[in-house]
Amino acid sequence: MTRLFKKKPERKKGLWKRVVDLALTDVRVAAGGIDSESLEQLEERLLAADFGVPVTLRLTDRAEEALRRGKARGASDLATILRGEIAEILNQRPDDGLQAADEGPTVYLIVGVNGVGKTTSVAKLAHYLVQEGRSVMVAAADTFRAGAVAQLETWADRIGADFLRGQQGGDPAAVAFDALEAAEARGTDVLLIDTAGRLHTNRGLMEELRKIDRVVRRRLGRAPHETLMVLDATVGQNAVRQVEAFSEAVEPTGIVLAKMDSSARGGIVLALQEEYGIPVKLVGTGEGLDDLETFDVDAFVEGVFAS
Repeated sequence: MTRLFKKKPERKKGLWKRVVDLALTDVRVAAGGIDSESLEQLEERLLAADFGVPVTLRLTDRAEEALRRGKARGASDLATILRGEIAEILNQRPDDGLQAADEGPTVYLIVGVNGVGKTTSVAKLAHYLVQEGRSVMVAAADTFRAGAVAQLETWADRIGADFLRGQQGGDPAAVAFDALEAAEARGTDVLLIDTAGRLHTNRGLMEELRKIDRVVRRRLGRAPHETLMVLDATVGQNAVRQVEAFSEAVEPTGIVLAKMDSSARGGIVLALQEEYGIPVKLVGTGEGLDDLETFDVDAFVEGVFAS
């Protein structure tokens, strides 16, 4: 299995310093003992940065244990231990790029609720792949919102990607099937299937998503090479609830974290990995077509511990 969208050598560590900005090295620690006030401060800062309860408890428990056993004698030692713990969480499923087919079209199913930046993320991913010299087809399996389909078609035309749409109000799964047929016939490298933005509480729409997934599996003889869930990084723990609901309908293989350039707090990255084992693979850092990057564990960890 080959890979697409691999990590680039340049890293924008400044982004994560700005997004996370916890400055954990500043947490006060009493030499030779546990400072309960400092541990409470650590817990509050982690929760405020959207690390979530499970990750926060794991990190504070680890800090308390290290201090009690004398493994950490001050803020510097504690920062080293927490740095390792955070890296361990994020490296549970190391990401070396998006999966790609050895032959035939690579198929990515894109899912997420309305308003998270899904359509823009599809356009950014298509743009990146076209710039890499790959032929791309974008299929609009959202047959209900004409405006969203028109927007995606405009992006595809601008990028230089093929575009396929269905009839207004038609069967989204039929659009996915037709797109698979067309991608194979044209020798397309990558097919991006954009599904309708739906509320994760709408059971009828979630069942349509299951149907699209089944159609892709039958046609390919396997699951989509990636099922990428787009999340709005600014919504905090609500993103975790969205993943929980979508995971009942499909099997997300990676997260595209949009809107990291605004008021996002980066702890959600760890919350998603710890609770669901789904890695953040791509990060939207702006509104331009080029503003999509691979998630960098080292840059994230450095951001957490920036002074």
